[in-house]
Amino acid sequence: MARKKMVLIDGNSVIYRAFFALPLLNNDKGVYTNAVYGFTTMLLKILEDEKPTHLLVAFDAGKTTFRHNTYKEYKGGRQKTPSELSEQFPVLKELLDAFKIQHYQLEQYEADDIIGTLSLQGKEKDYDVTVISGDKDMLQLVSEKVTVSVTKKGISEVEKYTPEYLINKMEVTPEQIIDLKALMGDKSDNIPGVPGVGEKTAVKLLKQFPTLEEVYEHVDEVSGKKLKEKLSTHKEDAFMSKELVTINRNSPVEITIEDIVYEGFEQAKVSAMFKDLGFLSLLNRISGDFDVEEESKDLEEVHFQKVDDITSDMLTDGAALVVEMLGDNYHKEEVLGFGLVNDKNKYFIPTKVALESDTFKQWAEDSKKTKNVFDAKKTLVSLLRYGIHMRGIIFDMLLASYLINPSENNHDIPAIANRMGKTNVLFDEEIYGKGAKQKIPEDSVLEEHIIRKTIILHELYNQMVDRLKENEQYQLLIDLEMPLALILGEMEHLGVLVDIDRIKEMGDDLTNRLQTLEKEVYDLAGEEFNLNSPKQLGPILFEKLELPVIKKTKTGYSTAADVLEQLKDKHEIIPKLLLYRQLGKLQSTYIEGLLKVVHTDSSKVHTRYNQALTQTGRLSSIDPNLQNIPIRLEEGRKIRRAFVPSKKDWIMFAADYSQIELRVLAHIANDDKLMQAFKDNLDIHTQTAMDVFHVQKEEVTSNMRRQAKAVNFGIVYGISDYGLSQNLGITRKEAKQFIERYFDIYTGVKNYMEEIVQEAKRNGYVTTIMNRRRYLPEITSRNFNLRSFAERTAMNSPIQGSAADIIKKAMIDLHEKLKEEKMQARMLLQVHDELILEAPKEELDKLKEIVPEMMENTVELNVPLKVDYAYGESWYDAK
Repeated sequence: MARKKMVLIDGNSVIYRAFFALPLLNNDKGVYTNAVYGFTTMLLKILEDEKPTHLLVAFDAGKTTFRHNTYKEYKGGRQKTPSELSEQFPVLKELLDAFKIQHYQLEQYEADDIIGTLSLQGKEKDYDVTVISGDKDMLQLVSEKVTVSVTKKGISEVEKYTPEYLINKMEVTPEQIIDLKALMGDKSDNIPGVPGVGEKTAVKLLKQFPTLEEVYEHVDEVSGKKLKEKLSTHKEDAFMSKELVTINRNSPVEITIEDIVYEGFEQAKVSAMFKDLGFLSLLNRISGDFDVEEESKDLEEVHFQKVDDITSDMLTDGAALVVEMLGDNYHKEEVLGFGLVNDKNKYFIPTKVALESDTFKQWAEDSKKTKNVFDAKKTLVSLLRYGIHMRGIIFDMLLASYLINPSENNHDIPAIANRMGKTNVLFDEEIYGKGAKQKIPEDSVLEEHIIRKTIILHELYNQMVDRLKENEQYQLLIDLEMPLALILGEMEHLGVLVDIDRIKEMGDDLTNRLQTLEKEVYDLAGEEFNLNSPKQLGPILFEKLELPVIKKTKTGYSTAADVLEQLKDKHEIIPKLLLYRQLGKLQSTYIEGLLKVVHTDSSKVHTRYNQALTQTGRLSSIDPNLQNIPIRLEEGRKIRRAFVPSKKDWIMFAADYSQIELRVLAHIANDDKLMQAFKDNLDIHTQTAMDVFHVQKEEVTSNMRRQAKAVNFGIVYGISDYGLSQNLGITRKEAKQFIERYFDIYTGVKNYMEEIVQEAKRNGYVTTIMNRRRYLPEITSRNFNLRSFAERTAMNSPIQGSAADIIKKAMIDLHEKLKEEKMQARMLLQVHDELILEAPKEELDKLKEIVPEMMENTVELNVPLKVDYAYGESWYDAK
């Protein structure tokens, strides 16, 4: 009979450790994810290593437990959980649901009690039980059948405690852990214990007298007058502490061992959740040897005609066209075939037949012949490579679905079909596989799949248009998103020229800089060592150079970036080490990374814009991600020198909006003080510093302005006192006071924040100035964490989304103006609030007029939009 393996995870303990072990991260929708990411990496390791047959994540139910009846101050003095962490609990529970993992909490009891009770039941049934926690209180559960794995180094590693390991490591038995804790107390839980008794003293006492009761029976035999006095004085505290630290293994849990049987997860659901959270690096880890549930699906038969010649009667107005492609890279993408469905018939057109047909090309390029497609941008780009410029697109199912359901992470045709009640199609992964296992199926399977998708596209057209019109979003699709998609498609196809020699030269320069820095560090250290090895670096810094120890790890001294930052004024070796690390990352990630995606034939990169990803409406880019080139470091900014015009005697021209989100905030909030500052063209951060610190302009220091800037932008993103304190290195109390002073001055902003939350509660969504919606179903949730995240999102989504709408409209206006003026200038890139163009030098004067004019007047706000521009021989020079 196969062994039963039960894994019980202390949810609160592990997510708490993960939060403080990892830097604050959030996905493209603004959801904080660092704690959930850390928890998930640990969970995947458990599934791989333990292969549990039974699995549960236990959570604390609330602040009050039965232990508070014994001691009101139990866990008193703990700092309030940062909202950035508390908001991640519901996200974690949603992820556990996707994994089909049970989670449970019990009023008046802690996760420890749930785990203690189930581990005892498992032990009695002869299961192998593993408990995962960051809390050593759990060590009292250790037995021959129960192993307790305590997280260390944040949560990336665990220390496994068996009875033997516990005795070797701590010199106590599992039963004695309760007595040990009773004597020592626990500051984190506000358990008093016996003051002055630490772990060493407690272990020594328990070696002599095995239990707390025996210690007190023989208290007169304890050596040391002071210790004897402390024990006697605090006897009551010690026994109360024992009661508090004892896990209740007979808690009234309603969940049974049968309820926590684990049978695996549906890969599609977990993949979708990972994509939504931005955990793209974890996707390949769920395609391995897990127990994954497979669901079979019976489909209705479809009939279609496979054609070897395209005739004009097939190509009717309003026909649905699917250009099926496999691959997610501009250079590797392959067109597999075409699906064409109209009111009369359904056709599968082989790739060669379509691309070699003059009839098809004429229809595709005729703007009067209307087409209904999925992903207009991708369709345009794929056909441009074969000399076909698709026109006449009147509907894009991808963008329509994105506007209707911006919170959904999957907008491919089968996913849209399922959401709208059409199930007669399989998901792409079921046809092609995924990752390394991805392959093209046999012709009959491929053809039928493409036709099924095209039928869905044709059938759902009217339904989706009606939904958009109900939401007053049809014009947003027709006037903004679809024209933009075609512009982005042209930009992707055009690409940006990269000076490969210059990149290689930068790589060589960086290599030389790194070698020089390495030598300088060796000279300061007085010896050579591996700069990338914390084990070698730690002793140099903290023993040889005697720098103050900031943090220790189980393997030695911490040399993490945050530690080095705190030491940078202590010794000249530290700034050099920090620079060495930054330059090393530039070299590997950006220099070498960029060379991998340059097209060998054209020396161009063709970044891809994702138009249907972020809930705010902002674009993101991949292959390469040009929005992520680090520009705070001069060496990082210099990478932009490699991006150059594609023609001789042309220049790069960059224009970006100045503080667009703060201007949008001033407009939406209708805040008189903020609007006036922009109308008077004042430096908004200096003005805020003057208002908040009650000083004159000449008294504003650089630090005051820095703090004011952090608050200004923090307000836009719904920052909390915890987030601001982390950004500025100040206490949460100081950060809270700072935010309160801001709202006292900018009352319009405060009123907006309050009113928009009420509006979201009434409607269930908020909108941008162009009617883009962000749905917030959690805004009325009874769960505080869910509700508070939704409220913060309600405040910032209209601001971020409106800024995204504005630059999108500006791109359309500018594109039309350049065509109207018959200029050669063309847009190459959009990076956040910046547009980058290339143009002949003789068009420069006209560009200086047209670009700011189009961008500043694209919409009318209560405050002026301001655009800064620059130009030069490269993207770097145009800054």
